[in-house]
Amino acid sequence: MTGVPASAAGGTGRPAPGGKLGAAAVNQASLWNIANILTMVRLLLVPGFVVLLLQDGGHDPVWRAWAWAAFAVAMITDIFDGHLARAYNLVTDFGKIADPIADKAIMAAGLICLSALGDLPWWVTGVILFRELGITLMRFWVIRHAVIPASRGGKMKTLAQGTAVGMYVLMLTGPLATLRWWVMAAAVVLTVVTGLDYVRQAVVLRRKGLAAERAEAARAAGRDTAERSR
Repeated sequence: MTGVPASAAGGTGRPAPGGKLGAAAVNQASLWNIANILTMVRLLLVPGFVVLLLQDGGHDPVWRAWAWAAFAVAMITDIFDGHLARAYNLVTDFGKIADPIADKAIMAAGLICLSALGDLPWWVTGVILFRELGITLMRFWVIRHAVIPASRGGKMKTLAQGTAVGMYVLMLTGPLATLRWWVMAAAVVLTVVTGLDYVRQAVVLRRKGLAAERAEAARAAGRDTAERSR
């Protein structure tokens, strides 16, 4: 969950020599670019993932393995659409909106289903979803002043959450079941810590933005006064 979503980058244009697009070579963005298509695939995987996870009461190891495969594909498409977006400078309004929705939808679906099945405590799901929703609202709160950049901690949080949820989807036993508990614990800690850091960044950016607006308003008022006094 980034400041500018990975697949927010969407557009057309032929790669310049070396595989990159120069700034002058970027044409108007197209909705049907590869990054957006991967994002749409991720969105379509969400209901399929839920159906597979809950099949036969949600405790069949085979169906759970298929559900894990769908979840893994969704996580992989998130990595690839981000890479393609950065490499080819693909930016569309659809991507800016759909990419974070797709990321949060697949994660929320996994957490909620696992808690409903009794495999994961509801408080874990609540903490993670509260953080994700809160940070999304926080981004809108400061977007007029600045974009909160993606942090390394945020990327680690996403990786930890995806790994933990994937391990819980699989019906692991023995040491692996213990390991997944620790991975989820690390994910929760990173979720809380990075969430607090985003709140700090948002407050600082909003204060700076408001100060800049007041300074600009004061300069504009000074110019108006100078014009009237001539």
